[in-house]
Amino acid sequence: MVEQARSFSGAVGRTDLAKRLDDTRARLLDPHVRVIVVGQFKQGKSKLVNALINAPACAVDDDVATAVPTSVGYAEEPSAAVFMRPEGGGDDTVQRVPISFDDLASYVSDRAEVPPGRSVVGAEVLLPREILKGGLRLVDSPGVGGLESTRALATLAALSTAHAVILVSDASQEYTEPELTFLQHAMRISPNVAAVLSKTDIYPQWRDIHSIDRSRLDGLGDVPIFAVSSDLRLLAAEHQDRELNDESGFPALVAHLRRNVLGHAELLHRRGAVHDLTTVVDQLSLSLRTELNALLHPEDTPRMLAELEDAKSRADEFRGRSARWQVTLSDGIADLIADTEHDLRDRLRKVQRDGEAAIDEGDPGPIWDQIAQWLDERVSAAVSETFVWTNERSQWLSERVAEEFIAGESGIPLIDVGDVTGVLDPVENLQVLDEGRMSAAEKIYIGVRGSYGGVLMVGLATSLVGLTLINPLSLLAGVLVGRRAYREDMTGRLTRRQMEAKNLLRRHIEDVVFQVGKQLKDRLRLVQRASRDHFGTIADELHRSLSESVLAAKQAAATYTADRDGRVTQLQTRLRQLDALRTQIPALQAVSERAR
Repeated sequence: MVEQARSFSGAVGRTDLAKRLDDTRARLLDPHVRVIVVGQFKQGKSKLVNALINAPACAVDDDVATAVPTSVGYAEEPSAAVFMRPEGGGDDTVQRVPISFDDLASYVSDRAEVPPGRSVVGAEVLLPREILKGGLRLVDSPGVGGLESTRALATLAALSTAHAVILVSDASQEYTEPELTFLQHAMRISPNVAAVLSKTDIYPQWRDIHSIDRSRLDGLGDVPIFAVSSDLRLLAAEHQDRELNDESGFPALVAHLRRNVLGHAELLHRRGAVHDLTTVVDQLSLSLRTELNALLHPEDTPRMLAELEDAKSRADEFRGRSARWQVTLSDGIADLIADTEHDLRDRLRKVQRDGEAAIDEGDPGPIWDQIAQWLDERVSAAVSETFVWTNERSQWLSERVAEEFIAGESGIPLIDVGDVTGVLDPVENLQVLDEGRMSAAEKIYIGVRGSYGGVLMVGLATSLVGLTLINPLSLLAGVLVGRRAYREDMTGRLTRRQMEAKNLLRRHIEDVVFQVGKQLKDRLRLVQRASRDHFGTIADELHRSLSESVLAAKQAAATYTADRDGRVTQLQTRLRQLDALRTQIPALQAVSERAR
């Protein structure tokens, strides 16, 4: 149907509508459904992907961790490739480099050996597997420590363009607080979230852990959880043992992917195709029916022209910058930029106050590494929360613009703001603070320096009564004064370290605000441009349809009788073709509704 409508649009000269249907056809022919597998280090994510497709697509090693995302998709012939980018280069400099399967692990691990001046940003594996044939793409993401590092932020951003997410946690312990926080963020971004309890064959107490995790998930919302064993799944596939496969727990997970992920994505693609077809057919019919009515009823042509000219004028206004939807979009983006900056600063101010309070409680020098780790986690958590909040507000703004776009279509554009390259990378790490430890020689020097004044002062005073300069009284005074000087020096050193630590903390927070604020503004500008281009294109299509309708009506009024009959026959034939195409659209819509 899409091809028929596209051919018809090209035949009547509507290249803009033909291009729109080309995009629709591309989405139907290549319906990639991205499922991101996330979790902490060494939770079994890579082996889970391998077990799902029954192939060693992702590197699995006890001593090696996945460092870059690996996408696993379908192809008739197996192949592997990595994506490389020169150091300091942008996304437009990324190159796809084919590699052999044997070399894949050396590129995607944290011990990757890559040419100097280049970095690996991702990998792709294509395999002929039935589960991947429907467009499913499994993305094995790098492990994140605590799920609150900068990698967690990158993963959250990627979720905005994913169809589903699977959080993997092994059965050694119940969910940690960072994992639950990450799940909450993921549920606010991705429409489809599931949890997997892995390594059930290793931990006998997995049922207790499953029960605890299930109760915690119930407090978050409707999140299914699947207890699986990747080793049992691979062993079952090797021996073709159905009972062992059932025991692995994978059949339920596969059914979830087919029904709730692939099925839902197919429904969305069908709905989009129905929407595009309906719009294109309506716009094609407009000019044809206008010309036909002008030929069949010439007495009504002046009235029809007046109505079309009025509609065309409104369409002109609708395309302008003063249009209501344009004003809503511009004002909304400006407000959202200000709100986002305030939200980010407010969250990081709280982190700064907590950090300064912790520094005041003791000596930050010996525990500076722990403070730096705590600060990284708190900053990343604050930035992640702001990112999720901004994503929600962006969707809300797009919906508002769609509502204002009442004269056209109410479709909301797919806005990809998932790339977070550079959000925190350019921010310098928290600078090193002196631990404040002194050697024995330094301590002796400080004590001697302080005691010297005491010995000299008391020795001179006691020499007036006939005692020597060095006597028991002067020595006692030297010890007391030296001890006090040592304490004062240590207190001064502590105060200076605390002040230095606070200054380092503030500078780091300022760097984060500067860099992240810029990136968030850029992403909101991307939302603005994507929304403007999407709705602007629709307005242009509608304006062109009305313009061609006016032109067709005027040409019909000047058509001679000899040509009129032939033109009427041609128009009626084309309208019958469009009507036949239109009658098939409700059937397609019914299929989509049944699939729901």
